[in-house]
Amino acid sequence: MFTSKSTSAPKETPATPAQSKNANSLNIITPAKIDWQVDDTGNQVPVSGEFGDVYFSHADGLAESRYVFLAHNQLPERLASLAPKQCFTIAELGFGTGLNLLATWLLWRQLRETHPQLATARLHFITTEKFPIPLADLTHILTLWAQRAPELAELIASFLAAYPPLIAGSHRLNFFDDNLTVDMWFGDAAESLSKLALDTSIEPPPCVNAWFLDGFAPSCNSTLWAEDIFTQIKRLSCQDTTSATYSSAGIVKRGLREHGFEINKVKGFGRKNQMLTAVMTDAACLSESDSQSKPANSAYNAPDHSIVIGAGVSGLLTAWSLANRGIQVTLLDKSAPLAGASGNPRALLAPKMTPIHHVDEHLHTMGYLYSSRLYRVLNETAAQQNIAPILEPTGALDLLIKANIGTAQIADYPNDMATTLSLTQAQHASGLKTQDVSENLYLPQSGLVNPQALKNTILTHPLIHFQQLAVNNISEMESHVCIEGYDQNQEMISITADNVVVCAAFESHQLDQRIFDCRKIRGQLSWFTPTAEQLANLPKIPLKYSGYCTPFTAQAGDENLNDTAKGQPQFLLGASFIRNDTNTDIREEEHQISRDKLVTAIPEMASVVPTDISGWQGRAGVRTQTPDYHPIVGQLIDSERVWVMSAMGAKGYAIAPLCAEALVDRMLGSFTPLSTAMLARLAPNRTRLQTPLT
Repeated sequence: MFTSKSTSAPKETPATPAQSKNANSLNIITPAKIDWQVDDTGNQVPVSGEFGDVYFSHADGLAESRYVFLAHNQLPERLASLAPKQCFTIAELGFGTGLNLLATWLLWRQLRETHPQLATARLHFITTEKFPIPLADLTHILTLWAQRAPELAELIASFLAAYPPLIAGSHRLNFFDDNLTVDMWFGDAAESLSKLALDTSIEPPPCVNAWFLDGFAPSCNSTLWAEDIFTQIKRLSCQDTTSATYSSAGIVKRGLREHGFEINKVKGFGRKNQMLTAVMTDAACLSESDSQSKPANSAYNAPDHSIVIGAGVSGLLTAWSLANRGIQVTLLDKSAPLAGASGNPRALLAPKMTPIHHVDEHLHTMGYLYSSRLYRVLNETAAQQNIAPILEPTGALDLLIKANIGTAQIADYPNDMATTLSLTQAQHASGLKTQDVSENLYLPQSGLVNPQALKNTILTHPLIHFQQLAVNNISEMESHVCIEGYDQNQEMISITADNVVVCAAFESHQLDQRIFDCRKIRGQLSWFTPTAEQLANLPKIPLKYSGYCTPFTAQAGDENLNDTAKGQPQFLLGASFIRNDTNTDIREEEHQISRDKLVTAIPEMASVVPTDISGWQGRAGVRTQTPDYHPIVGQLIDSERVWVMSAMGAKGYAIAPLCAEALVDRMLGSFTPLSTAMLARLAPNRTRLQTPLT
């Protein structure tokens, strides 16, 4: 992996001192500094260099987690009593080394083995950390724990493989085999908690069932025990929400008591005389709102059956998110899955980057990070089914010809997410020989998505059933929705379900007039089979300029969507952007547009890419775009059972997985990985969508 930062001049105007100060103070994450001490048993244990406090007890950190947080939140009993499809939410202040998560995860696994009704129940673990531990240090710390507690070794390996880069915002980690979702919020804890959306339109609304208050001691770090923290704890709690902390300091007692909790002092772990447990009272909930007066463990009446209309990337990922919550899904499309704009031979997974002070609210970046994690997990599922890999890790080089970030801003990002290569490194990585690529953005986690493999993997889920149906009517009743349409034999079919999600791209408006009539943009991708000589001189990895290009090798199954042959090298380039054109015929003039765009950006390609384009292959689709370039994700206004996920533009493979998670979370009354502000920017009834396009 390349990691050097270039000192090339930035393409953009450098940030002002005020802007730089704002970025540094708000959104550039400072990694934890780790010091080491020897504990009571002679083992080396980590200590915070910032706060001079231990991450866990010198007596036994794992035993401390189990005693303080699991036992004194009554988790063994409460988790064992969950109903099918019910979600239990834990929120933690101070992720630290992750021992609390690992102890909870192992308990959850053990309970699911002995309690069959937990097969569809779900555990949601939300954690905050302002100074996250770098991956190398965390790997060292947890490797030591895997030696001391071998029962954690498998969980530690899975967690470290999913550990996100250290940038601000919410990072969703899904461990599907265990029905475990982990949301890691990096940044100030009070700010992170304030971003958790509390949707009171859903009954019951999201609620934290148990709190792990595990910040460093108030004498070392008072910010995690401040008034604004306790205000957020109260906002996100409901009747019978519990809390546990190793601390018995006065500031903690007062904070909990003054924000609606009944506290109780109990024997502390090890040498500690006291610790605190607490329970949210009925009176505190009633004083907030009647909607929060339900017990924390009241079962949510989750849908049994959902319909998803549209089998492009949005529909496929929505079906996947629903099915992983134990919900039966009928996936409908008027033709075949991926028949529309999502069915290209390959999709480049690479974000349009933003300066880092925007990153926590930048959907493209956070979506890209989640998608890259998800596709890597799904690669394992695909391999078990003898399906081609979904994500081919390649890295990608952005030449910054059409970008809103320069090399100075790239330097703010962790190297494992984004960096700038030296001229020599960039030429070596890309295979370019004469191009000046000294100004560049290198994305080491980027890669090529195989849509056919993704579709095949998702459709193997036992709860997802695809049916060809040209839908022409959606009827919403008090207790269900009814979908009517014509099958391939032109017979009228009707299907009922608990709710429906419309993922029909530019045709969504035709199915429900409340869905914004988006801009339609035709895009054609082109590809050709290079000779051995051409292949040797073409770029070796995906390149972004005013378009993008990449080599790829056709895999088994690709021929079902596009004109390719297994094992055959191809070179892909594009795409064209033609407004208000919904025709999907293949046009030679758009092959030429894509070739011209490439050789203009990279002149040395003029002698490599063939001028005879008559034998090129292509695929055209219609992208759907809103005036503010954000997708449409959420529940339709004046509706209880009709949802929409559409208008992904050209970034569906990067942002649809995270948007699908957020939509299904809202549907089921869970906390989403997107902030309240971001959800408002995606809302189907937002102000920017009230005026039709002209």
